[in-house]
Amino acid sequence: MSQAPLAVTMGEPAGVGGEIAVQAWHALRTTGPVFLLIDDADRLRGAPVRRIEAPEEAPAVFAQALPVLHRPLPRPAIPGRIDPANASAVIAAIDEAVALARAGRAAGIVTNPIQKSALYAAGFSHPGHTEYLAEIAGTGTPPVMLLACPELRVVPVTIHEPLKQAIARLTPDLIIETARLTAAGLRQDFGIAAPRIAIAGLNPHAGEDGTLGTEDRDIVAPAIAELRRMGIDARGPIPPDTMFTAKARPGYDVALGLYHDQALIPIKTLDMAGGVNVTLGLSIVRTSPDHGTALDIAGKGLADPGSLIAAIRLAAEIAANRSRTKPA
Repeated sequence: MSQAPLAVTMGEPAGVGGEIAVQAWHALRTTGPVFLLIDDADRLRGAPVRRIEAPEEAPAVFAQALPVLHRPLPRPAIPGRIDPANASAVIAAIDEAVALARAGRAAGIVTNPIQKSALYAAGFSHPGHTEYLAEIAGTGTPPVMLLACPELRVVPVTIHEPLKQAIARLTPDLIIETARLTAAGLRQDFGIAAPRIAIAGLNPHAGEDGTLGTEDRDIVAPAIAELRRMGIDARGPIPPDTMFTAKARPGYDVALGLYHDQALIPIKTLDMAGGVNVTLGLSIVRTSPDHGTALDIAGKGLADPGSLIAAIRLAAEIAANRSRTKPA
């Protein structure tokens, strides 16, 4: 608990972010990691709240109260009802968290889920969190979305796009770049010296030597061969219907799926409540719960804080790993 506190953003005010942050504080208050919440303190219920003026105050109060950098919302939030008038506060919380992390005053950031439709209505022009963070906290290389739980880590090569478009966009270079950045991220953030990367095939049975589609032979296999020439332990293409079994998972450190659902279905099936979204390739540590704003249950006391708790713990671990591997 000696490192700087983590900064947790408010997320969509009409969603479950505030209530799961309160529950996370109850779960972590005696053990840490220490975090502060950037939010409207007046809307938080279920825990003692301490308004702080600076992140450096958070460790001293964390065991007794949830530290909050109080940032009033333009309009009171109503659970389940999004209001574009509050979009500016949502974005400002992200900006402030990033600024604190870049200045070393926060060990990293944990972002509560945002409601993209509310932000779009207010003029937000980015597809989502990851793309926005790449702009304000990037390193000049495309960020990589990694999902992690104790049993599995996955990375989708293509993310939020129609399946037909995702397949059309697949190239050896895209797979190589994603795998290369993933390997670098696993070394830096997870302390894995020689990451083993399993790469899924696209077609059933990885194409059956071209009889069930030629993409695995013409696109995926050449990418894997080049990755091996680069010294990266890449394996595949592996038939996706068998690579996520309990017997197969111990054989690799991360699985690359070629499209969104190929990567995310297995991890959400294994651990929907405890999965964590990690952005590799940023200048700061960033994790997020692996779920949405849950507007349908907001304010009803039904939200599960497990994924946020896991995201806070993992952010602290990654920050510690980065500190150990940072050049002197």
